[in-house]
Amino acid sequence: MAESASPLLPAWANFYVMTGSSAAALTGLMFIVITLLTGREREEGTHDATAAFTTPTVMHFAAVLLVSAVLLAPWRSLAHPAVAAVLIGLYGIVNILRAVHIARRLTIYTADLEDWTWYTVLPFVAYGAISAGGIALATVPMQALFILAGAVVLLIFVAIRNAWDIVTYVGIVLR
Repeated sequence: MAESASPLLPAWANFYVMTGSSAAALTGLMFIVITLLTGREREEGTHDATAAFTTPTVMHFAAVLLVSAVLLAPWRSLAHPAVAAVLIGLYGIVNILRAVHIARRLTIYTADLEDWTWYTVLPFVAYGAISAGGIALATVPMQALFILAGAVVLLIFVAIRNAWDIVTYVGIVLR
């Protein structure tokens, strides 16, 4: 039987099974949100609003699922999951910057401080922490795993809050 890259990774297995499963289930629920928005796609600017708010929320769940899968894989070296975590974090940062660009151009909705905090600042922090955790994985794996876990939990809570925000906005404001 092949030895694990680190005795630390199996200790986190239950955590990443839980977070990955939660992210997968919540991604499915986001499809219901998308269905609620479908009738509104024809309105001017609604596609951009979806790209600025809904798509990043789904991507947060997907990122949690991907980080969980990466850290559950039976790696022979910590270098591989470290590189994967850095890339996931960088990709998330790029997506947040793209969403900010789209949100700033919106004409049908103006984001307020709460929106900027939950849709951009907190996800940016989480994705930065995922990248930092990936970088730290090679040198201080115990601390890096806690950084990665904190970032994953932050992304789940941000995405849950944002999904609720989207649903209530669509259900109450747009009806």
